[in-house]
Amino acid sequence: MTNTTQSVTTRSATIARKTYETDISLAFAVDGQGRSNIDSGVPFLNHMLDLFTKHGLFDLEVKAVGDIDIDDHHTVEDIGICLGQALREALGNKAGIKRYASVFVPMDEALAQVIIDVSNRPHFEYRAEYPSTQVGRFSTELVHEFLWKLALESRITLHVIVHYGKNTHHMIEAVFKALGRAIDEATSIDPRVQGVPSTKGVL
Repeated sequence: MTNTTQSVTTRSATIARKTYETDISLAFAVDGQGRSNIDSGVPFLNHMLDLFTKHGLFDLEVKAVGDIDIDDHHTVEDIGICLGQALREALGNKAGIKRYASVFVPMDEALAQVIIDVSNRPHFEYRAEYPSTQVGRFSTELVHEFLWKLALESRITLHVIVHYGKNTHHMIEAVFKALGRAIDEATSIDPRVQGVPSTKGVL
């Protein structure tokens, strides 16, 4: 069961989601200052969401309790769901936004690219091969799970490409930094845009 609350003036939303596997509360502001307060129970995800928030200049609070005694899958997936729902709710009818963004971010030897269309048509493409299957206790396959659920629930088209890298931590870090910056750019208000940026008249 998910409850949402939107603030139109500040482009923000709060999400509460409780299942038999997780209990999550999340507050997200598109037009923030890069402030985060993340307690997911998954340390590597905490780190990545901190980076995402700082580089996107959002404000993000996450409190999650999940069945991490089994593994991190349900918690990571459900936070992706909640963040996607919050982004969609916060953007409202998307009037005035730039809509598109393509951002490259290097992290030492690694290079990641994130391309976004805030289209109301959820689609996800992922091109990444990591040298290792784990970063600490975190399974790298969960990056795909998080991003796919984020794209689905926010109803954005999201393409993620890790062009190269040798260190798995660096590669994933570049992805989350690029994700924050791309969402920030695509959701920025352009005063030249009248209504929604689509010839259909609706997104």
